[in-house]
Amino acid sequence: MKVLHTFLPAVALLVSVVATPAFAQDVTQSTPGISGYDPVAYFSDNKAMKGSGYHVAEYKGVTYAFASKDHKQLFEDNPEKYVPAYGGYCAYGVAVGKKFVSDPEAWKVVDGRLYLNLDKDIQSKWLQDVPGYIKKSEANWKEIKDKAPADL
Repeated sequence: MKVLHTFLPAVALLVSVVATPAFAQDVTQSTPGISGYDPVAYFSDNKAMKGSGYHVAEYKGVTYAFASKDHKQLFEDNPEKYVPAYGGYCAYGVAVGKKFVSDPEAWKVVDGRLYLNLDKDIQSKWLQDVPGYIKKSEANWKEIKDKAPADL
């Protein structure tokens, strides 16, 4: 009986270690774009607006939430029009070769493209030379697009 008491916990531990990766791979990850803000609202309502869990769509592995069914439909018809530049990272950060998380409230649409910034202070700096920073960001994005933020 002592062998059984020693053996069962070891088997249970082995089963949990072996089974965990299989279960983890079966779970779909939710990666909310723009921290749950509606990407279409920046264009149609000219403001940052929280999306709703009732209206969501996935695009390139990112889940976007929308304030209305109509916004969701507009996005699904042309997602590239609405997704933020640089994967939603801070436009100023990309200009300096970094990937900073952005604040959905610090935004600007320039030539039909949504740009986000780290915060309102960084946005003030970015707004001093939008064309120059966009030019730097476009060049840098090619180099950092596939790198992890911590590696920059």
